Amino acid sequence: MKQFDLAVIGGGPGGYSAAEYAAARGKRVVLFEKDQLGGTCLNRGCIPAKAMLHAGEILTEIRDADRFGIHVGEAEVDFPKIHEEKNRVIGELRRGVEKLMQTCKVEVVCGSAVITGERTITCGEETYQADDIILATGSVPAIPPIPGADLPGICTSNEIFEGAGKDFASIVIIGGGVIGVETACFYLTLGRQVTIIEAQSELLPLMDKEIGRRAAMYLKKQAAAIFTDARVTAIEGEEGNFTVHFLDKKGKEASQSAEGVLISTGRKASLAGLFGEGMPLPEMERGAIVADDSLRTSITHLYVIGDARYGSMQLAHTAEAEGRNAAAIICGEPVPHDLSVVPACVYTAPEIATVGLTEAAAKDAGIAVHAVKVVTGANGRSLIAGGESGFVKLVIEEETGRILGASLVCPRATDLISEIAVAVERKMTVQELVRTIHPHPTFSEMISSALLKELERLQ
Repeated sequence: MKQFDLAVIGGGPGGYSAAEYAAARGKRVVLFEKDQLGGTCLNRGCIPAKAMLHAGEILTEIRDADRFGIHVGEAEVDFPKIHEEKNRVIGELRRGVEKLMQTCKVEVVCGSAVITGERTITCGEETYQADDIILATGSVPAIPPIPGADLPGICTSNEIFEGAGKDFASIVIIGGGVIGVETACFYLTLGRQVTIIEAQSELLPLMDKEIGRRAAMYLKKQAAAIFTDARVTAIEGEEGNFTVHFLDKKGKEASQSAEGVLISTGRKASLAGLFGEGMPLPEMERGAIVADDSLRTSITHLYVIGDARYGSMQLAHTAEAEGRNAAAIICGEPVPHDLSVVPACVYTAPEIATVGLTEAAAKDAGIAVHAVKVVTGANGRSLIAGGESGFVKLVIEEETGRILGASLVCPRATDLISEIAVAVERKMTVQELVRTIHPHPTFSEMISSALLKELERLQ
């Protein structure tokens, strides 16, 4: 039996970050991964999605070049080449993770790990014992109980982002969350026919409502068909000729046909086969494992992070932070990350990013707030770059002037949000953050413009 200080099950961002952190502090660490290092994010999620969207951005820039006085002719799309380049990036990053584990002297075991005792794991014919175990098994696409959802050829994000992808001339996307909206942007950029069917009243329902409305407006301008407050009742047909039946917001029966169908209605914790026969299960909630603020489960010496943890934001950077926090606790150190402030990003055009409280969430919590907003049309760098209009909105606590949150729909929103995340985490006020001078002309000036606008209101 092999002995370790720490065993980590799952080699995604949370798992390998936890393994690296603990190994750097002298812990003997074993990391189990049944598929490929990097997990969903690297192999069939964040990275491939953004690589594909980047190709779409380049295509858009080429098509818009004429208005900048640059004439390049008609652009052609080589779909296999897009995925070839995407796969090159994935391979390079995966080799980087492998090298990191080697450098940290983390023992990587390829195979399905099974917890057979309080501190015991089996994988294949080998048995391992560890003082502590971190579960970082991630999530898998959740398939709703729709008749026909299991038809051959129906896609999840796995099929869209892995390998050679799916070159559909038309696609119906069931679910208007982040995966659905980003996928829609990619196919629309290529000139494909796209339909989104969303059960909630807005796209991106977990974000500020204005963001959902803006996203719908942008997609419709690119000829997307969008149905909100709609309930899918059935799918029929075969790949190349599917029909999705649904009830629209008025309860009227409707249908949309397409070559492909993507189901992007959320993800669920990946726990199948993780606990051996006779092994008591930890406390569960809605198919995920419950943990306390220290990421400990109801089983002694068992921790859970990332998508497998109930209530955790299903984001790679959340898993990374939780992984390092869990490893720090095991090593007897203070946790490095504040898990209460987590930014979220959507790589549309323009980009979308949020952090902290929305105006509605603050009011629901009984907090008196004021939202200050500036639009991209007043920002020189945005006008130079062109593109769709957008905004920066800050949520300010009336009593203290503290910055409680932000919603950004603008170029480089996914980069700009980090400044606001720092302000929210450090409980900074408008008066404190406005002291920082933002360079000109930059997109970041929209933040200082919003701060100055709020100061003028207070005077």
